[in-house]
Amino acid sequence: MTMNNLFTPVQFGEIQLSNRIVMAPMTRSRATVTGDLVTDLHVEYYRQRATAGLIISEGTQPSRNGKGYCRTPGIYNKEQIAAWKKVTDAVHAEGGRIVCQIMHVGRVASQLNKESDAETVAPSAIMAVGEIFTEQGMKPLDPPRALTLEEIAGVIQEIRLSAANAIEAGFDGVELHCTSGYLPAQFLATGSNQRDDLYGGSVENRCRFALEALAAMADEIGPGRVGFRICPGHPFNDLHDDDPEQTFAYFLAQAAQLKLAFLHVIRMPSTGLDNIALAKKYYGDALIINESYDAAEADKALADGDGQAVSFGRLFISNPDYVRRVKDGIAMADMDVKTLYIEGPQGYTDYPFAE
Repeated sequence: MTMNNLFTPVQFGEIQLSNRIVMAPMTRSRATVTGDLVTDLHVEYYRQRATAGLIISEGTQPSRNGKGYCRTPGIYNKEQIAAWKKVTDAVHAEGGRIVCQIMHVGRVASQLNKESDAETVAPSAIMAVGEIFTEQGMKPLDPPRALTLEEIAGVIQEIRLSAANAIEAGFDGVELHCTSGYLPAQFLATGSNQRDDLYGGSVENRCRFALEALAAMADEIGPGRVGFRICPGHPFNDLHDDDPEQTFAYFLAQAAQLKLAFLHVIRMPSTGLDNIALAKKYYGDALIINESYDAAEADKALADGDGQAVSFGRLFISNPDYVRRVKDGIAMADMDVKTLYIEGPQGYTDYPFAE
């Protein structure tokens, strides 16, 4: 079966893609325990997959407080920037493009995974129900402290600087993680945001943080290098919003005015919402669509105008040459779930290329 649509070039803002197959962001927990640094393993992992039209990196924290999981990388100091530069150089040497996903987890965190002086912060002092993996096993999520107005401005500044740092590290752009129950999503949702100031209450106020963060990134590195990821109605990490359709209708209409490079939208029919239709209606047509597409369905979705590119996650883990396998009709290798989050090369850089 020919996949004509997947293999045509496309432009998102300032970022030119050679094809419309995007590697989705995936936490893999391989960064150094001390310093939150990517290593030579990351260089090889991303280099192997550089035939994607675009790689979106694993979630990368913009600050010490922004970290929640173990062994996730940062992009808030010179050492981290230098480490990431080796990754971006390797991807570019293979002709690829890569953006950095900026992920501040907010209340989805354990002190066991953070520096001793880092805090767990959120819009409101409401603990998320759930557990998180630590080196000591699964532990309950920490109770967060509510951010002050002055601190909110500080977090937005951290996110702004993370965008600048990403460009210094050689990334082609950034993606702000606005789903999965992390900090921007916590501000958007009524269940986690019960503030009574200009960042809480009305839909306009609840959307303010994410919109200001996106505007700050766009101001810092240019809107054509900034994207963001959403999944309206996604309940992950104890997230609840009374009316996600209303929230995202407003949020997307306002974000559209920023003229950003792309919107990365996850479909989730189980919520009862048509997230792709919502994105098309209120945001427009610079869409990367995601979640459990196979290549044939993805190609048809592009032909139907559902989006302008499709991102694939799990298939890229076990198939570093996923693009070639799709193009040549080569069978896909299976993923070993047990090696997703362990340390070292096993299940990371040792999946074979097709003969």
